[in-house]
Amino acid sequence: MTTTKKRLKRSEVPVEQTWDLRDLFTSEHDWEEALTTIQSTADQITPFKGKVTDNAATLTACLKQLEELQARIIRIATYANLKLSGDGSDPQNQANSAKTASVLATIGAKLSFIDSELLTLSQHTIDQYLQEEPQLKTYGKMLEDKLERKAYTLAPEIEEILAALSEVHDAPYMIYERSKSSDMAFAPIKDQNGNELPMSAALYEDRYEITADTDIRRNAYDSFIQTLNRYKNTYAATYATEVNKHVTMARLRGYGSATEMLLHEQQVTPDMYNNQLDIIQQELAPSMRRFVKLKQQDLGLMEMRFCDLKAPLDPSFNPKTTYEEATATIIEALQIMGPAYSDMIETAVRDRWIDRADNVGKATGAFCSSPYGTHPYILLTWTDMMRGTFLLAHELGHAGHFYLAHKEQSLVNTRPSTYFIEAPSTLNELLLGNHLLHKTDDKRMRRWVISQMLGTYYHNFITHLLEGEFQRRIYTLADAGTPITADVLCNQKKEAIVNFWGKDVTIDDGAGLTWMRQPHYYMGLYPYTYSAGLTVSTTVAQMIQQEGKPAVDRWLNVLKSGGTMKPLELIKQAGVDMENPDTIRSAVAYVGKLVDELEKSYA
Repeated sequence: MTTTKKRLKRSEVPVEQTWDLRDLFTSEHDWEEALTTIQSTADQITPFKGKVTDNAATLTACLKQLEELQARIIRIATYANLKLSGDGSDPQNQANSAKTASVLATIGAKLSFIDSELLTLSQHTIDQYLQEEPQLKTYGKMLEDKLERKAYTLAPEIEEILAALSEVHDAPYMIYERSKSSDMAFAPIKDQNGNELPMSAALYEDRYEITADTDIRRNAYDSFIQTLNRYKNTYAATYATEVNKHVTMARLRGYGSATEMLLHEQQVTPDMYNNQLDIIQQELAPSMRRFVKLKQQDLGLMEMRFCDLKAPLDPSFNPKTTYEEATATIIEALQIMGPAYSDMIETAVRDRWIDRADNVGKATGAFCSSPYGTHPYILLTWTDMMRGTFLLAHELGHAGHFYLAHKEQSLVNTRPSTYFIEAPSTLNELLLGNHLLHKTDDKRMRRWVISQMLGTYYHNFITHLLEGEFQRRIYTLADAGTPITADVLCNQKKEAIVNFWGKDVTIDDGAGLTWMRQPHYYMGLYPYTYSAGLTVSTTVAQMIQQEGKPAVDRWLNVLKSGGTMKPLELIKQAGVDMENPDTIRSAVAYVGKLVDELEKSYA
């Protein structure tokens, strides 16, 4: 029997597999100094209190100083967050994260007067000031957005108190992340020969869940669920606090519901939100049930269980790739985006913008952090599976988006609505898939690539969409006064999954615990936006295939626009109408065509 391979500590990881945070701060000492001095910098803005809106020149000066302060805050907070993500078990990283949160809460409360005073402006005054002061035009959309929030803003002294409590309001997410990275331990698993294998959340999500070995896949799932079950009551209380915070804030601010408040922040209508959830669930289910039937037959399974859904088709063909090969493939696939975009990817790989190690305490999953004034940083865990190439392309899509937006826009205009955020990332995945299909006539390779593309749709149109459906249910219950307990969360999660898969997949009670996997529930109504982004990117990918450079140029201009437009207007610049439900139906139909091709490959 082989021994369990020990996971490395952060200090044992080869440095080339980690990100280089010296582009943020050359040392932790420099970071500490910046954290100390940022408070006095904030004090330099307080003399504007009571005068912010006196005239166009004063308003412009205040907003410019605030923006400069925010850029420095972002750099400081990003450094602390990335250190914690690299090793959440390190007490120093935990302490620095808490210290940062405390300082930012203090600054937020100290400067909350700015928001309150901006909200006294009328449309007439804003228009007048924009004419008088050309530099103020940079802040035009931000001021318009403030006006839209005016009816839901509380008295200045209350807003100041709420700002002072930001650290408390952020506590549920912090507790969840801290516990997940530092406390959660998983029992080792065994393969069919009795060999013991290491188990972690990262290994489950990146390797075991998608392995062709049914014994390993199911044993890993059992280990994963056993640990989730031990934490369900604690995490339920944590998430219930997050939900009840939104319900309470919505009532205080005069919204009809928490959902209405969270959609208002995204500048998304209820129809746009409900269309994504309803149309995809209703119209995608038949195609995806065909897909899992095919998978069940190919794998020779007596029953298709929930834990088998991500198992590969044609399991004996499961290509591996090195990190170096993967990055070269991505660069080649995305050359269609132009030389500047390709240069960005090459620089990201060469200059260690990417943290790919697996170590104790590292955050699970993958993300891209894009601090203004420097470059994006990407976190993932590289496992030498070719599927990871799609994941890396996805995160590089986020990086490319904000790299371009930061170059073209001031800080205040860089970030669009979360409704759009996942479009650039998923487009990269589709372009990669199309590139790989174009390069090969090999039947099995084409089947594998289509399976990976369906994996992208599974992730965004099923996993995250059903998370969105789960959130819709939970917020509806919470708004009605239903206590949010572990049983409620597990039952609602399982019911959403069962409704989609019907009788074609055996859904065990453990599936109901999987609401505990994702941090996105602590980011407002984020999960459903993955499906909106993929709907956009599906349409744009087809345009690029049909038109070539004109469609690419439109898309690059959208990326460079950052947050200068509302999501509907921004997306229309790419030639996509998200108000039309047929746009969603067309994307769903494309998924059906991919399943059709898979079925033909087995005929």
